[in-house]
Amino acid sequence: MAELPLAGKVALVTGASKRIGRSVALRLAAEGADVIVNYRSGREGAEEVVSRISAAGRRALAVRADVSKRADVVAMVAAAEREFGRLDILVNNAGMFFARRFEEWDTILDSNLKSQFLCCQAAAPMLRRGGQGRIVNFASLGGLLAWPAYTHYCVSKAGVITLTRCLARALAPEITVNAIAPGTISFPDDAPQIAEEFVRRAPLRRTGTPEDIDDAVMFLVRSAFVTGQVIVVDGGRVLV
Repeated sequence: MAELPLAGKVALVTGASKRIGRSVALRLAAEGADVIVNYRSGREGAEEVVSRISAAGRRALAVRADVSKRADVVAMVAAAEREFGRLDILVNNAGMFFARRFEEWDTILDSNLKSQFLCCQAAAPMLRRGGQGRIVNFASLGGLLAWPAYTHYCVSKAGVITLTRCLARALAPEITVNAIAPGTISFPDDAPQIAEEFVRRAPLRRTGTPEDIDDAVMFLVRSAFVTGQVIVVDGGRVLV
């Protein structure tokens, strides 16, 4: 039987107790990686993800951390070091999305941008060790388009894109750093009307699936010659 592509690798996924983070963590494990499952408040969901990964024969650890706080991030990376002794992949998925222009500016910038910088900074020494580290940051169409009702969100995700490019240069050649900018991704419990406007505008006339995002993550994790890029996974919505 052929060895799984990520066999022997260790991945850390932030915000991995639900939705995209959960899906990515499970996919990385299915491809052979052991996984640190970060959560802030969704303990039950994180433990369910760990249970599923363990049942599939991989190692997994749930770690509670508010990734917008430096002390929590340092403790989380230290837990990964103690448990696994290495780190090969960092997926910065944790974030917030809500409508308001400028209210709660600090909250959204801390959650969506500062958190990614802190995680990259703390994880970089371990990622460098193996010489083939991978960082995948989650940006958004909001980092590429102007949504006035979501000004704080758009600014935070535009910051993620620039952070990705800067870190790609700073951390090369041992670590590649890329970003994914998803469009609307549908989950079974989502209200159908949420996606109507997106489907109307997207050339492919559908929303994305978690598997669409998982595939993009896997491409970036496995690629050794792509860095500093933003992969837009949106059915062509950014074109309209």
